[in-house]
Amino acid sequence: MAKSKKELVKTILGEDPYDILEDDMMALLQKKLAEDIHCIRGDHRSKKEKIADAAARFVGSWAFIIALAVCLALWMILNALVLLRPFDEYPFFLLSLILSCMASIQVPLIVMSQNRQEKKDRLRAHNDYVLSLKAEIVIEDLHETLVQVKANQEEIMRRLAGLERARFAPASDPEQV
Repeated sequence: MAKSKKELVKTILGEDPYDILEDDMMALLQKKLAEDIHCIRGDHRSKKEKIADAAARFVGSWAFIIALAVCLALWMILNALVLLRPFDEYPFFLLSLILSCMASIQVPLIVMSQNRQEKKDRLRAHNDYVLSLKAEIVIEDLHETLVQVKANQEEIMRRLAGLERARFAPASDPEQV
């Protein structure tokens, strides 16, 4: 006998439903779930968050690394070799101060961006989990249906074989036919 969808949900969820209630899962079975997280949630970042994300993207790029290396090299060459009166002499204290200030600004920007990305990843993982669970339930339901169809076919074949035998069997008693 085929299980109801509610029984399948209980079978699959077991004792530890991972914060998805039975009723919620039954509702999920009725609707389409495969949607893009960006479309579902929208882009609700503030202008400051968008700037922070853009800065984090730039700081994590080769363009930034190359530009920083070129600027550092120019600074050191100018102050050590070219200028007669350098504005930042050899131990380059001003350059160190600038680099420290840059790092103290970059780190919070990068962490904020990573936190937002982690939130998106959690939403995506939850969506994937729910989709997988729904697929598992639907597949289990299809399996149960196929098992029932096979059992019905076997019963029909058994009855047809019985009818075939009865049709071609010699009638010993005219009242049996």
